[in-house]
Amino acid sequence: MLRDTYPYYLANRPVQANADLAVSNKYSGEPACRVALADPKAIDTAIASAVKAFEHTRKMPGYRRQAVLNHVVERVTQRHEELTRALCIEAGKPIRDARGEVTRLVDTFRIAAEESVRMTGEYMPLDISQRAEGYEGVWRRFPIGPCSFISPFNFPLNLVAHKVAPAIAVGCPFILKPASWTPIGALILGEILAETDLPEGAFSILPCSRDGADLFTTDERLKLLSFTGSPEVGWKLKSRAGKKKIVLELGGNAACIVDDGVDLEHAADRIVLGAFYQSGQSCISVQRIIAHDGVYEHLKQLLIDRIAKLKAGDPMEKDTFLGPMISLNDAKRIEEWVNEAVAGGAKVICGGKRDGVFYDATLLENVEPHMKISCVEAFGPVVTMQPFVDFEEAVRIANDSVYGLQAGVFTKNIDHAFYAFNELEVGGVVINDVPSIRVDNMPYGGVKDSGIGREGIRFAMEDMTEIRLLVMNRIGQL
Repeated sequence: MLRDTYPYYLANRPVQANADLAVSNKYSGEPACRVALADPKAIDTAIASAVKAFEHTRKMPGYRRQAVLNHVVERVTQRHEELTRALCIEAGKPIRDARGEVTRLVDTFRIAAEESVRMTGEYMPLDISQRAEGYEGVWRRFPIGPCSFISPFNFPLNLVAHKVAPAIAVGCPFILKPASWTPIGALILGEILAETDLPEGAFSILPCSRDGADLFTTDERLKLLSFTGSPEVGWKLKSRAGKKKIVLELGGNAACIVDDGVDLEHAADRIVLGAFYQSGQSCISVQRIIAHDGVYEHLKQLLIDRIAKLKAGDPMEKDTFLGPMISLNDAKRIEEWVNEAVAGGAKVICGGKRDGVFYDATLLENVEPHMKISCVEAFGPVVTMQPFVDFEEAVRIANDSVYGLQAGVFTKNIDHAFYAFNELEVGGVVINDVPSIRVDNMPYGGVKDSGIGREGIRFAMEDMTEIRLLVMNRIGQL
């Protein structure tokens, strides 16, 4: 199903330098394959190659950049099942969800292909006063230069795509460090990119140890660092990144407000999906439910009924909803945080048990705001629940967090919807759905400890480009 070994990609070429990185089947725990691990010398060579390639990538016409992106769309479509099964194995992602991620990868590259020929500029009249009479301007965007990407384990295909596709679209060479837990999808993408006519050095995909990846952050030849991962790591990288532009997507503890008078059956269906999809291992997983006092008990029972029906097991089975967590240590961490909350007075409504790398879909109430399972990103299948009386109070509760990625609000009250939009301290507000929604062309990112900048193809392309202005003095030229 997987090959025994996979090379890394250095300056567009496969290099089987070693087989030092073991990748496990996250369900069985057994070895699945081995991957070449890049050392600092290979990373330095990749950066030098990207700098050299920039002289060519920045001059590539739009139709050629678009052709590269369309090739990825075509080849990923052809290899859809291979990539799906690789996701099941290396990430423990249930097969239905894995198919969905591969489909999103196709969408992301398709959007980038469309946007690659839409990078427009603007004519600016500058004669706003007498001193500027006869002056006019034109501005347009130019690629920023070689980029550094570090991607996480939870969406090892589509979150790679959200960095790689816009870079190709604007003409930026890049080096990519995929998560060591889940490098296979990124390496298959490298295999597909190697089939294109991208200039030599335009991309390198280099699994490497965290300690060995220092150049991804510190090297001044790189003009942008885009990192998706934990806040602890992300802010440390920012402090060491020097002059380069930084984009950080660092997760959250997303709140979902359920107002009075809404369709509770619909809300319960969506909350269960948003909280427990991918075993809660999503930056925008529902972690805190804030429900109106008048609907609290009814919603709680609806959630209990639905959670009881979720099947945990082999990700390859089509009716599996809950797969394994990424590691045994992560499952033990969730167990520890839940037990800590219970010891402090929280109540387990359902779930609350660990079985190896699996943790039950768990609903808690009476959780104090300072408890880790509430105030720190859980990244696991646990959601807390608390009541509110006044909608403004619900928004204050949601805002009582160091994070601010996305929030969901179920309401029929248009005033409440716009109040939430205006007052919630987040990067995105989703009305009548969970915060776990991401459409791949929308601006996506957070505030506070959730990060800096926005992904979403067009918005990432803006970060990967710089505005250059042309000013013309027309006096005496006619």
